Amino acid sequence: MTDDSTERPGLTGDQEGTVLGAIKQKLVDTKEQWARDGRGLTGANPSPDKHSPDKHRLPPGQRLTQDFPVLDLGVQPPISPDEWRLTVSGLVDNPIDWGWDDFQDQPHVDILTDIHCVTTWSRYDNAWQGVSGQQFLSVVKPQENAKFMVFHSHDGYTTNVPVKVFSDDDVILAHTWNDEPISREQGGPIRPIIPKLYLWKSAKWVKHITFLDKDAPGFWEVRGYHNDADPWKEERYG
Repeated sequence: MTDDSTERPGLTGDQEGTVLGAIKQKLVDTKEQWARDGRGLTGANPSPDKHSPDKHRLPPGQRLTQDFPVLDLGVQPPISPDEWRLTVSGLVDNPIDWGWDDFQDQPHVDILTDIHCVTTWSRYDNAWQGVSGQQFLSVVKPQENAKFMVFHSHDGYTTNVPVKVFSDDDVILAHTWNDEPISREQGGPIRPIIPKLYLWKSAKWVKHITFLDKDAPGFWEVRGYHNDADPWKEERYG
């Protein structure tokens, strides 16, 4: 991994060259250093025991918290439900443009999941409500050659996941966390949650999703973070 800052991709979004841009860059520089240092890596590799939900429930290198820490790039876009929109493009048969009412018209589900952040905290038993990943995919209808999704956020953030991961039965486009609307600080009003991966893959403030036939690593993935992000394999960096 290179240590040459001249080779790093620049920040995206309209905060470049501003005070907010400087704050973002400081945060990014710190987390890039974590990747170079291998922060939080233990070398352990236990597998969750599906027959005993409480056994090995905490991935290696993680610590439990009752809080929900706020982590972002230094910008928290204010997006009200009235302003919220989600568009989809690329290799889909139905490229949607949803507003809040379109989202609410979809069938909703309740899901209970654990979440794990690459910064080493985990939180058990998070109750989410929203539209399941499977329902979302059934609406946009990915084409056969669509293998990857890229999430684009209002703060310039991007991240990538395989379509098959987003189709898991615990993935949700959530509007509610523990019976409360998802806050602005946590990526509300709607945020995808992909609990089998480190939380940076569950992008905040998503405004657009692109379906591709080839992988396209996102903001952290090109800055030293692992492309797959499986907490049980300690895929923090790579």
